[in-house]
Amino acid sequence: MASFTVDGLTVTPILNETFGAEVSGIDWEQVPLPDATIKTLITLQDRYAVLIFRNTGLNNDRHVAFSQQLGALEVNPVWGNTTRVNNQYLFDVSNFEADGSIAKRGSRRWAHSLGNALWHTDSAFNQHRAKYSLLLAHSVPGEGKGTTEFADTRRAWSELPEERKEKFRDVIVEHELWHSRRLAAPEEYSELTPEERGKKPPAYHRLIQKTPNGEGETFFLAAHSKRLFSKDGQEMSDSQKEIWDLIGHCTQEKYKFVAEWKSAGDLMWWDNRQSMHRASAYDEKMGARDVRRSTVYDDGDAAMGVAAPVGALTTPVTKTETVVSVTSVEQVHIM
Repeated sequence: MASFTVDGLTVTPILNETFGAEVSGIDWEQVPLPDATIKTLITLQDRYAVLIFRNTGLNNDRHVAFSQQLGALEVNPVWGNTTRVNNQYLFDVSNFEADGSIAKRGSRRWAHSLGNALWHTDSAFNQHRAKYSLLLAHSVPGEGKGTTEFADTRRAWSELPEERKEKFRDVIVEHELWHSRRLAAPEEYSELTPEERGKKPPAYHRLIQKTPNGEGETFFLAAHSKRLFSKDGQEMSDSQKEIWDLIGHCTQEKYKFVAEWKSAGDLMWWDNRQSMHRASAYDEKMGARDVRRSTVYDDGDAAMGVAAPVGALTTPVTKTETVVSVTSVEQVHIM
């Protein structure tokens, strides 16, 4: 698509001139960036939801410093051998173990990361949700071996039939990290470690949210989505079927694109409030994939979600209710 220039930056839209854009023209050596540049980038982010920057040359410190210009950062809770990067604001989403070796099939690290290959939004399972994720490549495994897919949840909502919009407009979603991990690795996550169990209780957010610029609406949905609750606080029947039907709707070809990690220094910045994404799955032959993510807390009106619906407090969840079959597309992706 045709590029254009704004405030000295070159912007190349990716999908339908409304979703995703590659941006160049930033001098990353001068981080922290000028306030005017940050303002321009946020305006672009509100419009495109996903921004991609190539060959930034950023290191850990400048990655964090740039991210902090966008808001307060989540602190990495450091479970599952993620201490390798040695920075409290960076999440290690590479295929490395803490000792620098490449994760092997059957390890807890491998199993935990399988969930990243399901469609999701980062930190939806936290009561204080995230607005931005900024993922920086330090090494990539090779051409075609490292990709991230993005889906436009704004357009997906706008094109949902009106009768379905009425059904879902006031719905509340229960999000749980361990739900998505069980979907991706049911045997490994049939039982949680004491550390895992204590760190991530469920969180509750509205399914339909205002877009950051306040001009539209969007889904807030993820593989972490476990149960749906109606306006009166009661659990809806067939929650998992409804959730995966909606994820299937949001991830149709017309709503998504694939971004390739081409080289070290590539940075992808997305807005979790108006998109979903998924990583390419681990492959034992893929080689080293070192990517590190900073996560910026949401500071908008919906940042803290909502209180647990009454049905969540009175209706127990059985083991069989938490394990469902994902779509064939997802099954292929996480193998």
